[in-house]
Amino acid sequence: MIDKSNLFYSNENCSVFFGDSFELLNSIEEKSIDMIFADPPYFLSSGGISCHSGKQVSVNKGDWDTSLSIEEKINYNRKWINLCRKVLKDDGTIWISGTFHNIYSIGVALEIEGFSIINNITWIKPNPAPNLACRCFTNSTETILWARKQLSQKKKGKHTFNYSLMKELNEGKQMKDVWLVNLPSKAEKEFGKHPTQKPVGLLERIILASTNEGDLILDPFNGSGTTGVAALNLKRRYIGIDNNKEYLEITKKRLKAKGGN
Repeated sequence: MIDKSNLFYSNENCSVFFGDSFELLNSIEEKSIDMIFADPPYFLSSGGISCHSGKQVSVNKGDWDTSLSIEEKINYNRKWINLCRKVLKDDGTIWISGTFHNIYSIGVALEIEGFSIINNITWIKPNPAPNLACRCFTNSTETILWARKQLSQKKKGKHTFNYSLMKELNEGKQMKDVWLVNLPSKAEKEFGKHPTQKPVGLLERIILASTNEGDLILDPFNGSGTTGVAALNLKRRYIGIDNNKEYLEITKKRLKAKGGN
């Protein structure tokens, strides 16, 4: 398992590490993870503007989100996806969130690195920021790719899908691949916020769909720890990695509020 010298916070069911995901993923035991959720850089910080609370704001989120060429995007995504494949169980699955800025390069990288895409989830965001340029449609969705290992040319991993539970949560009807989920509530940002923070409800649905109680979940781009919060809510175990201590401090506060020491 990861060198404890990189441990930032832990309790009985979760461990959060500070450091470079590319380095720390190499120290996780192979085929030990049941599910991975990843929200990697979108590469959209190129000096543009958006709207927040009625005000013009920069879209720049940090150096980690600086725009790259398509070749650089594919190479970046292939590298971390390859490392994730090594630690994922053969019957485990990976979920990756993104926008049109990065999701297509991620899809290519997944297939090159030996994954088979199960579903293309469209997450609809209520009340999206308006399009200030008025030269295209308002962006109101994100894509979440759900994939399993391609073990050979003809054999895929036997992934977990809790079909009956998803049907039950959808009022007795088969759940579709278009999800309307509210943005993070004010309470979810009580201890601070992350520029690409996901709602707990979205992660809870993902975790309920593809894992069982006691399973081990990994997020190599931990951010403010939403995946960890959802995992603990649902009695799963969690490993998070991030190279930003400010966001890890938010994670620590959120996870401690769940009852950890």
